[in-house]
Amino acid sequence: MVHSMTAFSRQDRDADWGRLQLELRSVNQRYLEPHFRLPETLRDLEPGFRDALRSRLARGKVECQLRFDPADGDSGLAVNRPRLEALAAALGEVRKTVPTAAMPDALSLLDHPGVLDTPGPDMEAIKAEARALFGAALDDLVAGRAREGEQLAALIRERLAAIRVQVAEVRRLLPEILERQRHQLLERLEAMRTELDPQRLEAELVLLAQKADVAEELDRLETHVLEVERQLKQKGPIGRRLDFLMQELNREANTLSSKSVVAESTRCAVELKVLIEQMREQIQNIE
Repeated sequence: MVHSMTAFSRQDRDADWGRLQLELRSVNQRYLEPHFRLPETLRDLEPGFRDALRSRLARGKVECQLRFDPADGDSGLAVNRPRLEALAAALGEVRKTVPTAAMPDALSLLDHPGVLDTPGPDMEAIKAEARALFGAALDDLVAGRAREGEQLAALIRERLAAIRVQVAEVRRLLPEILERQRHQLLERLEAMRTELDPQRLEAELVLLAQKADVAEELDRLETHVLEVERQLKQKGPIGRRLDFLMQELNREANTLSSKSVVAESTRCAVELKVLIEQMREQIQNIE
């Protein structure tokens, strides 16, 4: 199955401890290039996220952003009675020793370190939720890349079919191309009224015909088209192979253009280059 490198996923989770929001976005890149933006309290999740990306993706620049908004915890205040009793005992000793010392009020007692417990959220539970959220986002991202990949594959197959049409047209024109070139050469020689050895003339005509014969280029074009279609059916990353095949297709189209001697074959060569370039642009987004 063909996978694109472009996709986006957003996942949210709300709970008593607050809200988690995770975004994954990927664009085309030659290699896998992950970037993470995580809260400091959840920074230790990055190695696991990175490993998960590597196990599912081969190429692409992937940005991961995780936001954590903790819930207000006003109702979670609690007095640490042992700590408060120990503080009261210490104040009693102070009063015995220094009777004139001013004693703190209730708010001052609560402000003393350790007297008031303000329990934070269970970070292990939050990390577990963040891992589940990342897994869901990654599944969604991979599915999105697969959907777009199928669309790209369909566009490429359309161009491959159009290339076959152009190749068939050049094959149909090939006898006419060779005959027209032979006729043009004879006309030029007649106009110059040049007397040439018949054997030399025939040898030159044969050599010229060989140079103008594009049957080999047409065969290679068809072979490369078949290989592109085969690659589109393969599993795993195929973008680099397809990019190489585009170079080979373009090479044959250029040769075909350089050997062209009639307007029809020139037009076909130009159309081939356009189709190949359109495929190449789409292939830049394939994993």
